[in-house]
Amino acid sequence: MTEACVILDIGGVLEFTPDTGWVQRWEERLELPRGTVHARMHDIWRAGSVGSVSEQDVHEQVAVRLGLDAPQVDAFMADLWAEYLGTPNEELIDYLRGLRGKCRLGILSNSFVGARERETTLYRFDALVERIVYSHEIGIEKPDPRAFDAACAAMGARAEDCLFVDDVAVNVEAARATGMQAHLYEDNARTITRIAAHLDAGTFPPAEPDASRRP
Repeated sequence: MTEACVILDIGGVLEFTPDTGWVQRWEERLELPRGTVHARMHDIWRAGSVGSVSEQDVHEQVAVRLGLDAPQVDAFMADLWAEYLGTPNEELIDYLRGLRGKCRLGILSNSFVGARERETTLYRFDALVERIVYSHEIGIEKPDPRAFDAACAAMGARAEDCLFVDDVAVNVEAARATGMQAHLYEDNARTITRIAAHLDAGTFPPAEPDASRRP
């Protein structure tokens, strides 16, 4: 029997990442109109998410575009990473640890340059799963179908044997379009139930309703 595979998103699934308001605080501190930071940094945020700039490039552009000195840049980036990394979803992580030997586990995450090093240090996701596919390392973000293909290839698994878990509906639908099974993360209880069903004797439940139609 083909071994089942579960591939999970990080932000909003393995990490809780609520808005901390750090951008607004910086705009107030710098006396900038609301929305200025994202307007000035949008292309750099995008480039960082697909790995076309380095962390050093990001720091340099933050300094130039926002008029910050070196200590301010360090503080600004520390606030960015505090929100990005959030807090671990301990219940789900503990459940996944218990699945070792029962299935293949992987991660597919839209990310930012520097994420692997920080998440490895804080959360040891590298010890939780077999493979982690970051958008900044492959140059492709979800919901691009190539991102899901890359995750399956990294796991050495067929799409139909993989359950993908994400908290963004468009990513869930995109995964299904590539042939994967997919689940929209809403809470731990339903997600754990769905993963357990996926692993149950190699039999899988019927496709879930269109996630894009959920309230």
